Amino acid sequence: MHHSKLSQKIGILGGGQLGKMMCQAGSILGLDISILEKDTTFPAASVCTSFVCGDITDYDDVVQFGMKMDVITIEIENVNTDALETLEQMGKKVYPPSAALKIIKDKGKQKIFYEGSEIPSSDFTLYKSREEVLSDVVKGSLNIPFVQKSRTEGYDGKGVQVVRSSDDLDFLIEGATLVEDMVEIESEIAVIVARNPSGDMKAFPVVEMQFHPVANLVEFLFCPSSLSNIKQLEAEKLALEITEKLDIVGLLAVEMFVSKDGAILINEVAPRPHNSGHHTIEACSTSQYEMHLRAILDLPLGSTELIIPAVMINLLGEPDYQGKVVYQNIENCLSIDGVYPHLYGKKETKPYRKMGHVTIVDKNLDIAIEKARIVQKTLKVIS
Repeated sequence: MHHSKLSQKIGILGGGQLGKMMCQAGSILGLDISILEKDTTFPAASVCTSFVCGDITDYDDVVQFGMKMDVITIEIENVNTDALETLEQMGKKVYPPSAALKIIKDKGKQKIFYEGSEIPSSDFTLYKSREEVLSDVVKGSLNIPFVQKSRTEGYDGKGVQVVRSSDDLDFLIEGATLVEDMVEIESEIAVIVARNPSGDMKAFPVVEMQFHPVANLVEFLFCPSSLSNIKQLEAEKLALEITEKLDIVGLLAVEMFVSKDGAILINEVAPRPHNSGHHTIEACSTSQYEMHLRAILDLPLGSTELIIPAVMINLLGEPDYQGKVVYQNIENCLSIDGVYPHLYGKKETKPYRKMGHVTIVDKNLDIAIEKARIVQKTLKVIS
């Protein structure tokens, strides 16, 4: 049999930790993966087949890079979508397709898409400037509390402002934003879906998140979630529906809220491997990273079965440190059974910067959560 699918040249736009873990997964299948990124200090540089220096937001850099590839994919949304469109016109396989990426990159367009597709999401208003938001608050047509999000380029809690009282109005974001009703949330969950060009789809088990109150980042997430089976199926069905409607190839991470009255609302989506799927490396039959590669190469999708319950915590730079990174007490954590640190290889730590993650697995989820709390207290990223 001719294994041409596996010999395709894959180009990934972006060289961060997600790109790194994609390369690691691809290495097992002997895949040829090139990375486009600014410089070799990025995490993926040490593990890819070839590294090309360039800017993923620059039209020419992306087109030049993509022309040498068979399949082009991303590990971050902030890429030049016009260049991707040009590559599609040249007959290159671009996954996710540029049309889906244009919608997803702009949180305003994302909300409009949900509305038009009758997908449940919280009510929203689009604003051109910070002044417009303020004027609606003064007029009384916008009520506090609400959540304000940058329409483009927000990630990891950046570009999100929660307005709980009028004091928070001083911190409103400039530029084009979207303002959402503050939903009374019971829990936050995510479902990652894989889809290949043949239209096969698989959903990973629902994960549930707990947030860090200050950094607005996930404190830890766990799988299986505490939701009833009926609710989990509802979430999965919604995630599959969105993936199909956006015509995604590859992965789509779908973040959702479960409101106090039990409604499932879409928060936002990401068409790539995602923070909420790191645990799949140790906990599922197929990791999200391998799954993304299988999907874009139109290979059979692997099983998404959860083999063992898992908790994942992000390793964030400690608040008061900036400089050459030191992982304090890493050995104590390596001595605990079922604890798997993933250090991304970023040379410098900054406050709240994602420096790695740790997955903790145990047949008993409560024990995994206990171990995760120990790791959280013990392992510190300092300089």
